[in-house]
Amino acid sequence: MMARLKESRWVYILLSVLLAIIFWFYVRASVDPNGVTSIHNVQVETTGTSVLTSQGLTISDISPQVVELHVEGANSVRTDLLRKRGELSVVVDVSRCVEGENTLKYRPSWPENFNSEEVFLQNQEPSTITVTVEKLFAKPFDVQFHLEGRVAKGYQMGTPAVEPEQVIVSGPVEQVNQVASVAAILRDNELDERFVGDLPLTPLDEDGKPLTDLEITMSAETAYVVVPVVVTKEVKLSVNVVAGGGAWPEDATVNIEPERIVVSGAEADMEGLEEISLGRVELSEVLGTNTFSYPINLDPSLVNESGLTTAVVTVTVTGLDMEAFAATNIRTINPPEGYNVDVVTQSVLVMVRGPAEALAQIDVSQIQVVADLSNITTEGTQLVQAQVYLHGVSTVGVVGDYKISVNLSR
Repeated sequence: MMARLKESRWVYILLSVLLAIIFWFYVRASVDPNGVTSIHNVQVETTGTSVLTSQGLTISDISPQVVELHVEGANSVRTDLLRKRGELSVVVDVSRCVEGENTLKYRPSWPENFNSEEVFLQNQEPSTITVTVEKLFAKPFDVQFHLEGRVAKGYQMGTPAVEPEQVIVSGPVEQVNQVASVAAILRDNELDERFVGDLPLTPLDEDGKPLTDLEITMSAETAYVVVPVVVTKEVKLSVNVVAGGGAWPEDATVNIEPERIVVSGAEADMEGLEEISLGRVELSEVLGTNTFSYPINLDPSLVNESGLTTAVVTVTVTGLDMEAFAATNIRTINPPEGYNVDVVTQSVLVMVRGPAEALAQIDVSQIQVVADLSNITTEGTQLVQAQVYLHGVSTVGVVGDYKISVNLSR
């Protein structure tokens, strides 16, 4: 009796399980029915291209580039697949392709975290992909630097350094020939500091526009670029006017051409730079109006962006009178040992400049002409440089350059 009851219990359990399974299939068929979904424009991707490259081959065309898949499965599974269709693609293996046209089969590449066992690929259109392969064409290009934007006001971009300086573009000859240049492009609307970093390399056409969707490869995808940026400033040129010859800086009019030059350098080096001194102007050398030429020398940390290397300085002394005096007080000093010196010149016409009332008070006896012979070692009569002294007065001065004739003998 007990054995029969136990047998009946197991029969009921098995029957319950069977009924539950039948009910589950019934509910699923009613709530989550099977069906077929067509997914259009599924992108074709390739694998095995490195094998082609190693053989000196490349893909020149893939046709078609999108396919259509017909997928059968439960409604919830098909809905999940449609939601992830951006991750869905088909893959064609090109590793065994030869030069020319190749007809290949392809397989779906399902989205991540999608159970492909819950769907059945009912059909795919077309059933094959045509891949055209040709010999790999390679061409070198110098890497250019392009600034897409501008340098901020008051700054200047120096010469960029780009590494690598050259890249090799490879691919089908028709596509490589579309490339006119390769550029590292920096996008900055107001570049006001030095840039250092990696920039992506972009192939450009003849109009300088980026080329996209080309089946090409480059030997480098990025370039390390250093772009120096310096401060620029317009700086005044000046000279140091030294009093002399009876004239003072306020008696002189100075004109410098050019008045200013543009200088560039690091911000720290440019700070406080307001003028550049060319040198000294000795007013004792200026008679009326004189013109002098000065080199424009800058600190090594600065760059003369104007490119002008010489400045012309015109100095005019006004408001003073000039008078000539025939000076006869002439002597020599430091004669060379073993030489006899005879002064040939007996009178020197010395020009004195200053206010008229001061000139009227000068006596020629106050003027002395002195020639230093310490560097003279040649016998015979010769002209030597002389210094003119005006004693006893400070409001006037001697102007001009003077020489006397002396004879040296043993």
